Amino acid sequence: MSFKFILDFFRTLGMLLGIFLLSSSSRSSNLFARWGKFSLGAFLVGWGGLLNYWMLRPNRARFPQGLTLQSWPIVKDGWHNSNTDMIYWRGHFYLIHAASPFHFGSSRCHLKLWRSTDAVHWEQIAQFSNAAEDIRDPKFAVINDRLFLYVLLNRDFNPEPYTTAYTVSDDGENWAALKPIEPAGWLFWRPKSRDGKTWYVPAYWWEHGKSILLRSTDGEHWQQHSVIYVGDRNDETDIEFLPDGRMLAVARLEFSEDYILGDPHGSTLIAVSAPPYSDWKVSTKSRVTRLDGPCLFSANGKVYAVGRYQPVKDRPFSYPGSIFSRKRTALYAVLEDRLVYLGDLPSAGDTSYGAVVQRGEELFIEYYTNDIRRDYPWAVGMLCPSEIRMVCISLPEFEQWAEKVIQSPYAVLSKLGA
Repeated sequence: MSFKFILDFFRTLGMLLGIFLLSSSSRSSNLFARWGKFSLGAFLVGWGGLLNYWMLRPNRARFPQGLTLQSWPIVKDGWHNSNTDMIYWRGHFYLIHAASPFHFGSSRCHLKLWRSTDAVHWEQIAQFSNAAEDIRDPKFAVINDRLFLYVLLNRDFNPEPYTTAYTVSDDGENWAALKPIEPAGWLFWRPKSRDGKTWYVPAYWWEHGKSILLRSTDGEHWQQHSVIYVGDRNDETDIEFLPDGRMLAVARLEFSEDYILGDPHGSTLIAVSAPPYSDWKVSTKSRVTRLDGPCLFSANGKVYAVGRYQPVKDRPFSYPGSIFSRKRTALYAVLEDRLVYLGDLPSAGDTSYGAVVQRGEELFIEYYTNDIRRDYPWAVGMLCPSEIRMVCISLPEFEQWAEKVIQSPYAVLSKLGA
């Protein structure tokens, strides 16, 4: 029995039962029974009505105006599919994602690896799990012409991964056994290289609050290179190289663990470092969004991002990180002094953690999302099935459209933290 079925059952039959209890309470001669029926009936009607509102309201995402995009589902099988990554290697797209009963930690969680030549037709070629533990947040890298996969291991119901493991393949189909990677306790994000010889990966400490840059030449042995940021309960950190060789980093700043109200300070760190990437300068803490699941990519010298967006973030129960808030997967321009929100992709509920592949003059963007027709709050979305979705955009059209948004009066406000 899925959690979606339980929610649907409660919002329909529960509400009908509540109405029945309210109507029958007035006919009860016993005062205790009357108030008991009334209280339970009011509770069922109230929560049933709220669930109906949450689960039936139409999607109000702000889809890009003036930008043509193609969108289609890749995986839509009733599982809660999430935490994705994608890469292009040896003539194929490789896509991986977690499949679980829900967003939270589960020993039933496993990673599914798919391959495609056109990003439309996919075949599953491998599956990964970690015995009785949860496994999530996979990240690819091609290092020395070998396909590496880095994953985070988790033991808790509330997902708090405790270390990184990896596996490697020479052909994309046959993989070595998963094994932990040093340094222990650091949670790897997406490795990148500017010269194909020295590789860097941002990693955050498993207890949050610190992110560092690691360096490697073989993808298996990593050593700490520098400290990116300390404080503000920072965690998920991604990097991208700037045209002049400097490195730009963004990090998700949670500030607190208040998942009910959220935290009004939730934001995105932007920091820059010049070669040899030993010292980092914080440029800003953007309040445009708390960039959960950051994925940075470059096009013609400009840096963009795919990540989570929260359309309402200025009130309790809707501050950044609140489970009652609505979420989107969105596109951003990442400037050194600010983050510019460009627009939403078809998404809602529990969503984000995507990846980008550029092929010729096309951008392929994949991510996960709940039913895009609805507008679930995060709390509901984490319990419902989610799909892996692909979007294809013309790169020249995207760049022209993004530049117009960046130069708009709205984008200027983002520099001030609006």
